[in-house]
Amino acid sequence: MSRSGYYNYFSAASQERKAKREKQDRLVKEIVLKAFYYRRRKKGARQLKMTLAGQFNIVYNLKRIRRIMKKYNIICPIRQANPYRRMAKATKEHRTFPNLLNRQFKQNIPGKVFS
Repeated sequence: MSRSGYYNYFSAASQERKAKREKQDRLVKEIVLKAFYYRRRKKGARQLKMTLAGQFNIVYNLKRIRRIMKKYNIICPIRQANPYRRMAKATKEHRTFPNLLNRQFKQNIPGKVFS
């Protein structure tokens, strides 16, 4: 890190910028929380962006929404996978069928062997 950058980080102007950004973040947090609980459903960052644009006519960058969510610990629950679907797939995947043709693929009659 350069010397000028180090002292600039602790300068009065830099502290003012941080305070101003913190104040803006608190305002944005309130708006994001309104959209987060809109219709009593929790949403992720992408859906928040769409809700803000569609219902509240506010356009925020996706990165900004993600930063606010991370900063204030706003977490969207992730839907769990259905275990029954996985079990059904596992039982069907390695199913074997009886050998009806015995490698005699030409039966000369259409539709003779179907099952």
